[in-house]
Amino acid sequence: MNEIWTIRPGADEYAPYFGRYIDLVPDGDLLQTLREQFVPTIQLLAPLREEQANYRYAEGKWSVKEVLGHMIDTERIFAYRVLRIARNDATPLPGFEQDDYVKYGPHARQPWSDLIEELQVVRSATLCLLRGLDGEALARRGTSSNSPASARALAWVIAGHERAHMTVFHERYSAVLS
Repeated sequence: MNEIWTIRPGADEYAPYFGRYIDLVPDGDLLQTLREQFVPTIQLLAPLREEQANYRYAEGKWSVKEVLGHMIDTERIFAYRVLRIARNDATPLPGFEQDDYVKYGPHARQPWSDLIEELQVVRSATLCLLRGLDGEALARRGTSSNSPASARALAWVIAGHERAHMTVFHERYSAVLS
């Protein structure tokens, strides 16, 4: 275990909103958490049939496919933010409107198996990126969504965001997951 991955970000390393995700991440090695939490995610979602993946728990709510697409898009965006800040790029990084990403994204039309594959590829790319960072790169700070952010904090948000949506799957989509 590399100790740099066990250092939780301080509250001054991220916008207060993201504390809700960081707080969901258990203490320990973040890279190990990202590898291990991914296994139950795939085990839960991969067996779904196409019609199950199109399930919405209420009118106007995202389908399982759209939630997964949102998770994929968000991980990509946050990994990109980690990369930019870790490389000492001082350019402020804008926020993004998650509802527009879902509305205009292809996820609802894609085959379920393609989304599962994409999730696996994106997580693999995230892990490759993070493994290449040292403590100095993780401690670098920039601006993301008009707030200060460290590369470390954004990496922790990736893990917490997945955990948050796994809770949503269990609470709101249980009709098709059991």
